[in-house]
Amino acid sequence: MRFREEKFSDLPRAREAVEKWRAAHPQGTTEQLIAAVGPAFHPEWGVVLRGVLFAVDRHQARIVTGAITGQAVLGQGR
Repeated sequence: MRFREEKFSDLPRAREAVEKWRAAHPQGTTEQLIAAVGPAFHPEWGVVLRGVLFAVDRHQARIVTGAITGQAVLGQGR
């Protein structure tokens, strides 16, 4: 996919879709994510969605372990 085919809103939209999917499927795999969320995005965005899932999971792990507190939990520390 060429950069000019991307829209400014694609990454925040992907982040929101992945966060919603992960909340509904806490044990879901990346393959399940791509099957469920992928059709709403450009076919070459699979790698981006996987990366967003990794970031969402890492962020959640930091919240659970106490590595993130305060404002970061409220979404201001991403």
